[in-house]
Amino acid sequence: MEECEMEHKMRMVETAKLVPYINNARTHSPAQIAKLRASIREFGFLNPVIIDGDCGIIAGHGRVLAAQEEGMEKVPCVLADHLSEAQKKAYILADNRMAMDAGWDEELLRIEIESLQGEDFDVSLTGFREDEVTDLFAVREDPDDTGSNKEYDEGEFGDEEFAHECPRCGFKFN
Repeated sequence: MEECEMEHKMRMVETAKLVPYINNARTHSPAQIAKLRASIREFGFLNPVIIDGDCGIIAGHGRVLAAQEEGMEKVPCVLADHLSEAQKKAYILADNRMAMDAGWDEELLRIEIESLQGEDFDVSLTGFREDEVTDLFAVREDPDDTGSNKEYDEGEFGDEEFAHECPRCGFKFN
């Protein structure tokens, strides 16, 4: 396998030298740190911390806390010394906020979770709580919940409710 060429500045940095951003608005609960610790134990420290030239943390505050609690002396870091102070502040916010905007393809998520369960893998290591996994696989009673179509009796509506008609079979729909 050919190695990827690394253009950025990656290095191992002592966790004791890393400085959290004093105004980091993102909070890290003990439960979240516990999940991060479990992830580090299972997978290793795979997501590098982003730091400035003074070892100030730009992204990865929670991972650093988890690594410190795990007794890690060094973690992989990417040096982003090209950012202005305003850019650092904006990136700290953007890195946390933009991840919140992502959604899930629930069908694919079910497939992946089910595959892991079939391999007797500890699904909690994905970060999903047991109740979230249960809800993901719950049978939905209300067809409107699934986004599926619901049939209605045509007699319940006037002709104006059905603005379109199939030219082939004459089925009216809106």
